[in-house]
Amino acid sequence: MELNLNKPIVFFDLETTGVNVGKDRIVQIGMIKVMPDGSQSEYTQLINPGMHISEESSRLTGITDADVAMSPKFKDVAMEIKEFIGNSDLAGYNSNKFDVPMLVEEFLRNGLDFDLAGRNLIDVQNIFHKMEQRTLIAAYKFYCHKDLEDAHSANGDTKATLEVLKAQLDMYKNADFKDTDGQITQPVKNDMQALAIFSKTNTWADLAGHIYYNDNLIPCFNFGKHKGEPVAEVFKKEPSYYAWMMNAEFPLSTKKIIKQIKELNNL
Repeated sequence: MELNLNKPIVFFDLETTGVNVGKDRIVQIGMIKVMPDGSQSEYTQLINPGMHISEESSRLTGITDADVAMSPKFKDVAMEIKEFIGNSDLAGYNSNKFDVPMLVEEFLRNGLDFDLAGRNLIDVQNIFHKMEQRTLIAAYKFYCHKDLEDAHSANGDTKATLEVLKAQLDMYKNADFKDTDGQITQPVKNDMQALAIFSKTNTWADLAGHIYYNDNLIPCFNFGKHKGEPVAEVFKKEPSYYAWMMNAEFPLSTKKIIKQIKELNNL
């Protein structure tokens, strides 16, 4: 089944020095842009992270410090990456939890704001885990009936993710899904907004999941001694906590959110 698009969508995957959004860096990005008419364009780039690639990451991806030594820094390719994406929706595998926050962090680190407003964020892993609960290699085997030969390369994983979503749309067309409240719907539709809603698994205020919205849509801490407490109330009674967060190794995207909360509440 081909994608039903009203606007372009970019499937992307990142390989990184590690898994800490606030500290680690991108070493490879692979993107496939699908247009409403079905045409596609690709972008793949190795990136010098300016720091050591962890041995665990190198074992997983096959990318070493030597492989990226002569590659451009993210700041050198940031604009062409941003322009390639344009106003597209974004899709990936585990992208809502990792790839999107990491990409936004790199843009912010280099002085570029990457606005997610108006974009559908489709996480193929979340659709897969809700419907079948397995991994990308297993998903590719399950949905596409093929072995994933180029696993753990950004381009290979990106292509596999696109194929898996198309196969999911075919397999789950008109399929029932029962949620935790017992309601039955048919959520897997060839509609990017519907897929974004179904693949969303949280109500985070920030991309890294340090702050969440409670049932009253009030941003609260999701970590530490103030876990569960409203952010604004904590900053009001303990101003030093805001200063600590701004100086600690939290992602810039998280710092951006707490700054907005502080300013919104005139603290």
